[in-house]
Amino acid sequence: MGVLARVLRSVGGEEVLDRLASLPGSDLTSLLLALARRRAGALSGADVLRQYRSDRFVAPSSVPFPVLRAAEDRLLAALPSSFSVLGLAPVAPLGTCSAVAEMDQNNILSTMRGTEVAADPTNALALEAALLRQAGPDDVRLAAVQRVVRAQLFGGAGRFAHFTLFAAVSAGRDRGSLAFEHEHFAEHIAFLREACGDVEFRVTVLDPQFEVVRGDLPAEPSRRTGYYQGLCFKVFRDGVEIGDGGFVDWTARLTGNRKERLLISGVGVDRLATL
Repeated sequence: MGVLARVLRSVGGEEVLDRLASLPGSDLTSLLLALARRRAGALSGADVLRQYRSDRFVAPSSVPFPVLRAAEDRLLAALPSSFSVLGLAPVAPLGTCSAVAEMDQNNILSTMRGTEVAADPTNALALEAALLRQAGPDDVRLAAVQRVVRAQLFGGAGRFAHFTLFAAVSAGRDRGSLAFEHEHFAEHIAFLREACGDVEFRVTVLDPQFEVVRGDLPAEPSRRTGYYQGLCFKVFRDGVEIGDGGFVDWTARLTGNRKERLLISGVGVDRLATL
């Protein structure tokens, strides 16, 4: 916050930020595009190369492409035919992660056109699932493979500024007796076992009635759960976390229907590939 306060003092104070935030979206976009054009016009080729050399967001993946592609193909080949695979856009509406999944917007690469660079395909799949659920009564199963960007600075091996995620979501209406939850949780677990090989699941039950959904999978009661509800899980291979998932209320909030249910799961393709 100290940097922001210093910048605001140099341009006229806190009211400048308030006035910019209150601008209509199209007006703010026009202003930001003009600012970007002016700043880009002052750059030379050497300046661009200098940023390319040092900016963690633009460097190529450290995972060889054939290895990464093989992991993607393995996941897609194991996906049940009931799932529809989408080619998601590289950007999503502004607030897709912060409003839907309650992720800090500072961890998202926001754009100047009222969008944000994709940070998690499950959020975009949830938007599509909500539309499809409003159009028909049947359960919806969607999946995608997407290169995403996260702005927070991670340390340690296997942590990247941009990486590939495989995501699957199952959306439907509450059928009572946790029937939806039983069916789709079992389907996601079976798929992950088929796709990722010898993996270990650790399940956190957030609501005691979900114990019957967990079945005989190992429990991990101490996990910090974030946005999951009812039940969530992590996936490990060779002691390395490669994925997670659980039930969320995203489609219920998107559609305004408390009876809507959504199960999400994801796999870090880069991590799976390096194993």
